[in-house]
Amino acid sequence: MSPSVPPTMDRPHFIGIGGAGMSGIAKILAQRGAHVAGSDSRESETAAALRALGVTVHIGHDAAHLARDATAVVVSSAIRQENPELAAARERGVPVVHRSDALAALMEGARAIAVAGTHGKTTTTSMLAVALTALGMEPSYAIGGDLDAPGSNAHHGAGEVFVAEADESDRSFHTYAPEVAIVLNVELDHHANYASIEEIYESFETFVGKVRPGGTLVVSADQPGAVELTSRVRDMGGLRIVTVGEAEGADVRVVKINPRGLTSEVTVLLEGRMLTFTVSVPGRHYALNAVAALAAGIAIGAPARNLASALGKYTGVKRRLQLKGEAAGVQVIDSYAHHPTEMAADLEAIRGAAEGGRVLVVFQPHLFSRTRELGVEMGGALALADASLVLDIYPAREDPIPGVTSAVIIDAARAAGADVSAESDRQAVPAVVAGMAKPGDLVLTMGAGDVTDLGPLILARLGS
Repeated sequence: MSPSVPPTMDRPHFIGIGGAGMSGIAKILAQRGAHVAGSDSRESETAAALRALGVTVHIGHDAAHLARDATAVVVSSAIRQENPELAAARERGVPVVHRSDALAALMEGARAIAVAGTHGKTTTTSMLAVALTALGMEPSYAIGGDLDAPGSNAHHGAGEVFVAEADESDRSFHTYAPEVAIVLNVELDHHANYASIEEIYESFETFVGKVRPGGTLVVSADQPGAVELTSRVRDMGGLRIVTVGEAEGADVRVVKINPRGLTSEVTVLLEGRMLTFTVSVPGRHYALNAVAALAAGIAIGAPARNLASALGKYTGVKRRLQLKGEAAGVQVIDSYAHHPTEMAADLEAIRGAAEGGRVLVVFQPHLFSRTRELGVEMGGALALADASLVLDIYPAREDPIPGVTSAVIIDAARAAGADVSAESDRQAVPAVVAGMAKPGDLVLTMGAGDVTDLGPLILARLGS
């Protein structure tokens, strides 16, 4: 793959450069030699990691931050139209490029693997990045979360493979033309952009239709939405379909998942042969993600047995059941889960690793629109915990919706028999949790917002 920088990306300015997707693209461009600048609303470890690469990062949004020689302004769908830097770019005629178009330009000429699905994208992309790197294939990658250190969500590699997370939330994954596409699952989400499950299917069909002629679709044989998608794209010309999962007819069939504390041993039937390997993170859903990664890696040319072994080197990504620490005999784990299916999967995984202790959850709902549409299901998922605290809704990019509060979730959880309490004061959470937790318990901070910041505070209170 040529390490070239697209002409419009020679001196790009990123609005919201600290975001998971934006920072990854900025990092790759900087590694390729571009003069990268940007702004973010607050200081962060990600901003510091970008500065270490020579990137100029401003804190706060101001038209003055946009350099006179900027060749493009890169935005995500979360950037509001009234942003002063965006307004300045339009005034001056500086091209405005969506994040997905910038990433597509970076993937040009590469053997791209695009990982899509309502859940599991970050984990599966990370598994592939780690495993292919361990095999010496030197892939480039762009992930929606850090592997370990801040800024480890992306890398420009010398190899010909580029692994990227493909975001369906705003249909931006239609921009990519991968050699291999993964679809882990298809469910209704992102209610501000999709009015129905039919629109979701149509969007995923468009994504699959972008796979290069002769390319491969790796798709779940178990999840109903993925099965429906497979039936819709089965007759697409020039597309090789590889189904993966526990279903009897899967092309890569999962024969057994053997949980072993915070790891799993997985056995698959692949082209008539049994293959057993270790997945170093807990939970059945992560084991299935690893099998999808295995199938995609094989499709791109990695040797099956070597790849299976290399997948065991993946030990997790930040915010995906990440162990934050232990104090007073209580482990605190962080989960990015914010959709009911993700919540239930992570709670089941943690329940399997609890070894007799209780599972206590601090849950922060993410987005008013998601809570309105899926709040009842979120409450049902919390019934899998022994006790839960539910915080106020994290708005992210949305304005409040009248009548939509965390009470929707709390009422549903109580109706399902859950022990759940409301907690509007974030500062009170560490003390409340410390008063609840006993040695042997697991505390899970859960949600896509800033609930992650509470983990260290809970540990500090437990240890005091």
